[in-house]
Amino acid sequence: MIQRTAPILQGYDWKNQLARAIRDPAELLHLLELPSSLLPLAKSAAKTFPLRVPHSYLQRINKGDPDDPLLRQILPLGEELNAVEDFHDDPVGDLAAQKSPGLLHKYQGRALLITTGACGIHCRYCFRRNYPYGDSNPMQDNRSLILNYLRHDAEIHEIILSGGDPLSLSDQRLASLVADLESVPHLATLRIHTRLPVVVPQRVTEELLHGITTSRFKTVMVLHINHANEIDSEVISAMVHLKKAGITLLNQAVLLKGVNDSVEALKKLSHALFNAHILPYYLHQLDQVNGAAHFAVTDTRAMELLAALRQQLPGYLLPRLVREHAGASSKLPLL
Repeated sequence: MIQRTAPILQGYDWKNQLARAIRDPAELLHLLELPSSLLPLAKSAAKTFPLRVPHSYLQRINKGDPDDPLLRQILPLGEELNAVEDFHDDPVGDLAAQKSPGLLHKYQGRALLITTGACGIHCRYCFRRNYPYGDSNPMQDNRSLILNYLRHDAEIHEIILSGGDPLSLSDQRLASLVADLESVPHLATLRIHTRLPVVVPQRVTEELLHGITTSRFKTVMVLHINHANEIDSEVISAMVHLKKAGITLLNQAVLLKGVNDSVEALKKLSHALFNAHILPYYLHQLDQVNGAAHFAVTDTRAMELLAALRQQLPGYLLPRLVREHAGASSKLPLL
């Protein structure tokens, strides 16, 4: 685990950290002491899906190492420009599941809100890298349509906040959204899918905790962490604050070639998660989105990795290996 000493809830305001995020591939390569030969293709790939990485995440990347597992998640590469069969702009069928702008209803008992298109970091494997966010923002004029849909389906008991990253919203806007959702009587669980407390741990503020824990909902936060090196002392401190606030912490990782496709990497990840008060939940096979085919791991290899992990980890540290299929009634287990 990488050690850092800056205390949580202090230092740069999280909004300033996002505003100062690196967007220029040339600056990224310079700061990480990487060869300039990577620049032409990095610039080309960034035109299709922009680079975005905060300095707080950059500090965890080893300088001079083009194969660093954190770097591979954020560095635009020429492979993203290749058209690959069976890779699509909407690999999980989000658009077909849209019931109102920004509201997806795929699975029984759960509905998902696309709260924003903004993210603290642009992960190159993102399955929504091509999503039309401008047409699907529930924070604008269509919130009443969403609330009406939710009120008329009493089977929906869990609402999932997604994006983009829902924690990119201000504390005030997030609290306002949660308050509106509380008006739907049969909603019982609030689930937040986020990477921001990992990327910028200072996002975990007292105002955030108050806004999401003073509601009547049971609150679950699903973090997106793919490698143990992403978890440093500041991330652990942020997780402690979330845990003490009564929030259930789970993780879903994506199996990524060159990042975590080894038994050792996945084992270290599970232990690091538990040390940070997070339980492994899902290990996703890559969603087959255009631009991410170079991250793909075969199902055979994925199942071999999980079988080996089962021999080395207790059951509570073993994530479920799953894939999402467009139109399916649930995520499908591979093993």
